[in-house]
Amino acid sequence: MDFELDETQREIARLAAEVLGAADPWKELAQSGLLAIAVPADLGGDGLGVLDVAVLLTEIGRRAVPVPALATLMTGVLPIARWGDEAVRRTLLPAAAAGELILSAAIREPAGKLSTLVDDGRVSGVKVGVPYAAEAARILVSATISRRGGLGGSSPPASTVVLVDPAGPGVTITRTHSSAGDPEYTVHLDQAPVAGTLAMDARTLHRLASAGACCLADGALAGALALTRDYVATRRQFGRPLAEFQAVSQQIADVYIASRTLHLAVLSACWRLDTGRDADGDLEVATWWVTEEAVRAVMTCHHLHGGVGVDVSYPLHRFSSLIRDLSRFLGGSSVH
Repeated sequence: MDFELDETQREIARLAAEVLGAADPWKELAQSGLLAIAVPADLGGDGLGVLDVAVLLTEIGRRAVPVPALATLMTGVLPIARWGDEAVRRTLLPAAAAGELILSAAIREPAGKLSTLVDDGRVSGVKVGVPYAAEAARILVSATISRRGGLGGSSPPASTVVLVDPAGPGVTITRTHSSAGDPEYTVHLDQAPVAGTLAMDARTLHRLASAGACCLADGALAGALALTRDYVATRRQFGRPLAEFQAVSQQIADVYIASRTLHLAVLSACWRLDTGRDADGDLEVATWWVTEEAVRAVMTCHHLHGGVGVDVSYPLHRFSSLIRDLSRFLGGSSVH
């Protein structure tokens, strides 16, 4: 298999690197057209897919820029573009491409299983760790379809994805803590009106969310590795660069191996999603590498920086905080 980026994907990476250092990176992403890459061509976008969004998310993670790209693009624009009806697509996607509205997805629940119910056009349940919920124009909510209508049989209940207005009736949003300080909320739904339904099941939304989170973590670990590599190459002790000490070189090599392995696992999973193949096995591998190995590797980066590694004026903490938030978003290593 050839996982080399094509010309379009290389251009996405190049342009992202150029604009992400701006004072208002979200605005610059919109003005550069990068927020429109997954919007259908008939709505003014490029009509690209999962792998192209993955490239953008990886570049954002590589710089640990706090923008709602995972929430808006991977779990908002992509599913709406593919599974939303015409009215929903035309209402939300052009504004999202212009950076005028944020989308989000609510997929995690306190019990760890899907217990949010949709019944007669209303949805009830509790969702945790919902990014940018208060700032979003719509939240995509994974839910189980109520079987109150008396359907028999022993087959499991069907799942769906519905749209909810976070400012609408029956929705209570509570801010919760995150390591990086990015907006994150618990969302209580009590007979909240459904503002639209997507023709997809909850598991598909979960796959996109997992893939997007792994892409950000892939970039974040690569960013932490580059920062640490440059530090140990230039920082001198006992008249020698730190990188010349055997213990240091072995530890930075371990981080390199973790970063490259994670990148391959994430790229393979996104490629399978993009081409319509079964991606569950690759996603589980990538998720485990984020929640277990990436967390451990970025701690090694802190260790190799010594006292500098715990200085909040130094950028390393942005990468480690992002990876910890993403690990929690994915459920932690024990789940996988």
